[in-house]
Amino acid sequence: MVEVTKYYLPPTALIPNSPQPLLYYPKLLFTNPTESPLSVYDTFSSNGWQAQWIFRYGPTQDSHYHSAAHECMAVLSGSARIRFGVADTTSDLEDSTHGSGKEADGVEIDASRGDVFVLPAGTAHKTFDTRPDAEFKLLTPGAGKDVRPEDMRHALAEIELDGFTMLGAYPRGGSSWDFATGGEHVGKYEEVWSVQKPENDPVLGKAVEGLCGQWE
Repeated sequence: MVEVTKYYLPPTALIPNSPQPLLYYPKLLFTNPTESPLSVYDTFSSNGWQAQWIFRYGPTQDSHYHSAAHECMAVLSGSARIRFGVADTTSDLEDSTHGSGKEADGVEIDASRGDVFVLPAGTAHKTFDTRPDAEFKLLTPGAGKDVRPEDMRHALAEIELDGFTMLGAYPRGGSSWDFATGGEHVGKYEEVWSVQKPENDPVLGKAVEGLCGQWE
């Protein structure tokens, strides 16, 4: 039985979020000892989602959203806290992470290896308090987008993970991801909400437990 938690995140003054829920699948991956980052990549690919990056995260980052692409994030190693649904309101990363420099409300989830998140376009997210401590680094080829599948598969077959790492994937044939931090789409939220629903969930395919049954 797949455990699915849904979070409906309303729009804020700076963030569109989405009428569709954020989907959280705790410990969905790596229940089988034969699973690996490469097998996760192949599962995503078979469901029409193209993995574009593996990042090792640093202590914190800017809150941001993707205006033209849905996103799946799968935790490959380590642990961290991820805040969804609100913008930073200051450029001071310490204040926006642990202080008052952020919009009110939002949802915070403690993420660890095997967790999967499916984010509808427009959903703000910020990863922080990562363990083990490490510096931010892109661990896969290219600039985190438009990577050739053969290059990604080759990298995943040889990758060594440390720190808190996630693999990010996007629906194949959709728009490339951008990095909006808040305010860019004020008055145009419906444009973000109109991004086409994918045909399949990245992990669960057409199962009703996934986005096919949870998104309208």
